[in-house]
Amino acid sequence: MSVTGIDEAKLEAFMGQAVTDMGAIISAPLMVIGEKLGLYKAMAHAGPLSSQEVADRAGVAERSVREWLRNQAAGGYVEFDAASDRYTLPDEQAMALADEDSPVYILGVYDSIASLYADEVKILEAFKSGDGMGWHEHDPRLFHGTERFFKPGYRAHLVEDWIPALDGVKAKLEAGAEVADIGCGHGASTVIMAEAFPNSQFTGFDYHAGSIEQARQRAESAGVGDRVEFETAAAADYPGNG
Repeated sequence: MSVTGIDEAKLEAFMGQAVTDMGAIISAPLMVIGEKLGLYKAMAHAGPLSSQEVADRAGVAERSVREWLRNQAAGGYVEFDAASDRYTLPDEQAMALADEDSPVYILGVYDSIASLYADEVKILEAFKSGDGMGWHEHDPRLFHGTERFFKPGYRAHLVEDWIPALDGVKAKLEAGAEVADIGCGHGASTVIMAEAFPNSQFTGFDYHAGSIEQARQRAESAGVGDRVEFETAAAADYPGNG
């Protein structure tokens, strides 16, 4: 096929970008596998490992791990030494892929990405109807993934950096204040604040009932149920917004 007027350089650049995006799309489910099977944790701070050693440490089959490692090496997520046929998860990658307490842990977001594919039929219908798609209509992995993606940042920065940057807010919370957390989701930020400021009372609001139920469980598990409550309400109609 011959098309006149095509800028070959622009076409080549676009195709390069598209193929790179394809690689990312293919790698995303493999990263979910790496997390769920504990492959990243098996490699973290362990030095160079053979595919068999990774499989043994994670308790899974070597054949599949070998293919997984090849994908990860091609994407730069692990390092491969051809001479020894061994793979290494660098400490920097381990911080983002194997340590759930790290402020840069990123694997939670892949649950959210997976939800978009599960929602394909609903999204197609929303495009056709123009009615949009409510947050509550998404696959549950979106809610779970959103919490897991943002929570490490909240743990690292909310109390230590963000609240102190607000003039006078930290002192008020320490003395005792009433706090509304609007759009609280599963309550990660609410619970973290309640743990740090026991003299204050916190109320989290979210219109998604399923998230509110999860938030209540999070508060009880964290032992802050005496100073935290969660209510189902939209941003326009939560109590005291007028």
